[in-house]
Amino acid sequence: MNYNALFSKVVSRSKASAIRELLKVISRPEIISFAGGLPDPTLFPTEEIKNIFDTLLVYHGKETLQYGATEGQDTLKQELVRLLKETENISVTPEQLLIVSASQQALDMSARMFINEGDSIITACPTYLGALQAFQVAGADIVGAKSDANGIIPEDLQNKLELLKQQGKPCKFIYLVPDFQNPTGTTIPQERRLKILELAKKYNTFILEDSPYRQVRFEGTAPKTFYELDGGQGNVLTMFTFSKIFVPGFRLGFIVGPADVIRKFVILKQAMDLCTSPTLQLATAEFLHRNLLQAHIQKMIQVYRDKRDLMLKTLAEYMPHGVTWTHPHGGLFLWVTLPRGLDATQLLPKAIENKVAYVAGVDFYPDANVFNDMRLNFSYSTPEQLVEGLKRLAQTIKENL
Repeated sequence: MNYNALFSKVVSRSKASAIRELLKVISRPEIISFAGGLPDPTLFPTEEIKNIFDTLLVYHGKETLQYGATEGQDTLKQELVRLLKETENISVTPEQLLIVSASQQALDMSARMFINEGDSIITACPTYLGALQAFQVAGADIVGAKSDANGIIPEDLQNKLELLKQQGKPCKFIYLVPDFQNPTGTTIPQERRLKILELAKKYNTFILEDSPYRQVRFEGTAPKTFYELDGGQGNVLTMFTFSKIFVPGFRLGFIVGPADVIRKFVILKQAMDLCTSPTLQLATAEFLHRNLLQAHIQKMIQVYRDKRDLMLKTLAEYMPHGVTWTHPHGGLFLWVTLPRGLDATQLLPKAIENKVAYVAGVDFYPDANVFNDMRLNFSYSTPEQLVEGLKRLAQTIKENL
């Protein structure tokens, strides 16, 4: 059977994730990897989760192991209503929430919901690789707006919106990771967020806000979310996930938006997977009900802050002249820029020979046209691995300048 003649257009547009493919290659224990976006597994609340599962199975076994509603378990949604109000000053009803299988499903669903083949969307440049994958599979025309140390630049965003309008190709949505962006680690200041929100209103589009890292803040005061700044006017859809602030193995996240839009998402999800795991939803709800989340996040912040500081210190000590990097105030990543003419993709095999790995930055650009950047993760490695890995990386760069 020649299946190549039978594959859909969706399959032909699908590309393997550069990160996921790389992780398979560098799984050897001697390689120090800064490539993944993995939380530190030593921080997982294993004992608390074990106790919660014991309780659920003894007292709520039938509900825990049964099918659930597509919208999500009521118990978890009520906890999320409380969590959003307490931590983000966002007031929503359960009907404005949909539980999903982490942010990646939310991205895939958003692409299916709003993008027809050839539709235009705008992202920051660079932006999250997993979002680019989801939008490319849907057939989007992805336009990248320039970024600086404070995220997407409103003036260039306006230029891109105006150009699309003149071409008769309205922008379906603007996709942003406003806090500690993946891959750069940058955060959009509140004043700039207000300008971006006004542009979205002016050009009759909305902001798709992706917020996986927001609560992992090491320093400074958090700007308001786009959702809060919008005041419930319907110009923002926001995606949250528990992968970075609780445990990634649960694959749990949620979408916040107008009730009528959430209802459309629910219908779409019914055809995809019926429901997100009720077992894991109820366990997460119990974790929230016991008020364990904030203490867990504070523990993560302390550890990740120390690792970020160590990475910044080691970069300053060992990197050759001409190499620069961002100073993230939270999250899991920082962004390294090599001197012009040095290709991070071509450098990667040599780095792996020196038993260190990273993610080349080219795949985070919609047009894949910038080659001298790399993303480094500081949350997963031990302090000893951080120092040794960065020494190896610095030596690799020096050898190839």
